[in-house]
Amino acid sequence: MTGLTIGRLARAASVNVETIRYYERRGLLPEPPRRDSGYRQYPPDSVARLRFIKRAQDLGFSLKEIAELLDLRVNTETACGEVMQRVETKVAEIEQKLATLERMRQILTNLLVHC
Repeated sequence: MTGLTIGRLARAASVNVETIRYYERRGLLPEPPRRDSGYRQYPPDSVARLRFIKRAQDLGFSLKEIAELLDLRVNTETACGEVMQRVETKVAEIEQKLATLERMRQILTNLLVHC
């Protein structure tokens, strides 16, 4: 298989066609070459890239942060330490959110007990 149409790519990555177009506009997914017929022809590795983007979103990364991570992956000169620093920063943010959620849970639990 030399390339995927946008519909096949969407099905393979379990996303909507409009999601792919949106990611292209945001620069998260490179715009692919077009066939003579005018249809986009996505390389097979686009499936993995889309899945990475969706997984990162599920983990709480913003699209801006995901773009930065993708740039780090593409740039072979990027030091592993830089990647680790960004990930550690995100982990710290997640831990802060978890602590806030835990406090909220305790407050709501206390409210239930006293009602």
